[in-house]
Amino acid sequence: MLPKRRIISMNVTKATYEQVVKDIMECAAIKESSYVCVANVHMLLETYYSRDFRQIVNNANIVTPDGMPIAKSFKMLYGVQQQRIDGMSLLPRLLAESTKAGTSVYFYGGSQKMLDITANFLKDKYPALRVAGMYSPPFRELNADEKLEIAKNINDSGANMVFVVLGCPKQETWMSQMKGKISAVMIGVGGALPVLVGLQERAPKWMQDNSLEWSFRLMQEPNRLFKRYFKTNSHFLFLLTREKLKKKFKF
Repeated sequence: MLPKRRIISMNVTKATYEQVVKDIMECAAIKESSYVCVANVHMLLETYYSRDFRQIVNNANIVTPDGMPIAKSFKMLYGVQQQRIDGMSLLPRLLAESTKAGTSVYFYGGSQKMLDITANFLKDKYPALRVAGMYSPPFRELNADEKLEIAKNINDSGANMVFVVLGCPKQETWMSQMKGKISAVMIGVGGALPVLVGLQERAPKWMQDNSLEWSFRLMQEPNRLFKRYFKTNSHFLFLLTREKLKKKFKF
């Protein structure tokens, strides 16, 4: 198992991009029931506020530092470098690796329209990829029988890898519930899929490299994201500074 470091309230995997890809592909090859959380500041604060959600994320096999602020926190708290391992880069890489390895993939979540667009995108960009199935679940809480039926359908499809597109915290909660029931590695990719298939635009690379991707998204959806970013980013900076002071003065 790859090592982790505690960033405020969340245990984040300390590894290179290549190590994470290798570990995920190895889990897929043996159909190990496991799950991967792709963590940004929003997810970290969800773990800070909710003990139940903190347990869900910290029990994940891998928690990647999706946002640059999470990756840079390793340097501030532990004096070590950590690559950003973001979902928008990880998703296409895993699709490419799965194509080469003959790994079967499944897509769970998102609207039927998005999945239809995804199916056409994959046929064009990854024609040799083995797609075991796609399913858009109802927009409501599923009962126990429905969850068991979904797990059975995914297992029967032969999928090695399940990309979960429900958004935080729903996808992490779902993966946690399905660990031990679905014989595949599950990865919560959230908003990475609509960007990959062209439904949303991604920030330019210079903004990604300078921790400004959030501002690009803010410009795209100011009404929805302004309050969330102002609250989460300022609170994260406060908590990170406090954590650094605690380590420095040992209190």
